[in-house]
Amino acid sequence: MQQTIAILYQSKLPPIKNGIQKPMKPGGYSDSGADIACALIRQNIAVVTPVNKPNIKKDLDWVFPDTKKGIQDALNKGANTFWLNTVLYKNHDIESFFNRGLQFIGQIPSQVDIYDDKYFTNEFLRANKISIPKTKLISKENLANYTLEFDFPIVVKPIRGRGSQGVTLVKNKHELNNRLNDILSINTYGNTVYVEQFLSGQEITITVMPRGNYFINNKEINYKKPWCLPAVKRYNHENGIAPYNGIVAVIENSIALEHNELKSKEIIEACKQCEKAGELLNIKAPIRIDCRADKHGNYFLFDLNMKPNMTGPSRCHRENQESLTLMASKKIGWNYTDLLTNMSKQSWNANY
Repeated sequence: MQQTIAILYQSKLPPIKNGIQKPMKPGGYSDSGADIACALIRQNIAVVTPVNKPNIKKDLDWVFPDTKKGIQDALNKGANTFWLNTVLYKNHDIESFFNRGLQFIGQIPSQVDIYDDKYFTNEFLRANKISIPKTKLISKENLANYTLEFDFPIVVKPIRGRGSQGVTLVKNKHELNNRLNDILSINTYGNTVYVEQFLSGQEITITVMPRGNYFINNKEINYKKPWCLPAVKRYNHENGIAPYNGIVAVIENSIALEHNELKSKEIIEACKQCEKAGELLNIKAPIRIDCRADKHGNYFLFDLNMKPNMTGPSRCHRENQESLTLMASKKIGWNYTDLLTNMSKQSWNANY
């Protein structure tokens, strides 16, 4: 079946899960959705859009809301493949369109529902012998009597966060209590957060691709298991934390590792662990895993993102909008269009 693609964006907050709210990005990823649509169209891949002559600078001209109406509107325009460039969860409206012979690019919603819980995912990976920093949950209920089994400084994180949004480094118990009171009182991220051992070494980001057939250097390669793009190094941290990419473009604080760095035993081991994580999670699309080294240079996986950012420089006013995944892709000879076309080849059918 020849693909006719519609790009979905997030049109509303996801449901609260166990008292925990995942925040919504302003625009609901419509910006990256429009980037994707423009790049695919330039590659002569069939893409349907909400308006017949979309404006290059109007994100919503290129993407459909991830509601039943938005999805049906795309179907009425001839879409047979949906790019799930949105936040997914169990009972998402897209599931109403499973078992119709359609194709999907992205993760399975019910799996995202499970693994978007960063604490659960880290404990699951730890149980499967993957190196994870020490962590602990703190909720409103135990705010007055919690204990820690690891030393300061530590990192405070939302359980269902988005990138580094809401992530803070604290240096002592006083700072921690202030941050916990702030984050739990506003309820932006729900009634529970988790704190994590801070690692002082280099931070890298690794994109894990799902198994499948890919074109690299004009050759088709079959990967029977998830595989890693080259690691990207993060720098220019703010108070120990890589800044949220909605504030600081990643091209200003990130660079793909050089060949000799990629061949180090520590990076090779980190990639093996990330590939194992991708296999355990049965990924259907790229995931992004942030890792950081301890004082001995050994890497720990500290943040797994089921939906990596997919912005790209396909429109004239967004030439600086590279993503970490695109930076990694360039290291194997892919440009933005190559990355997207290879992703589109990994579409799956939900007839189950």
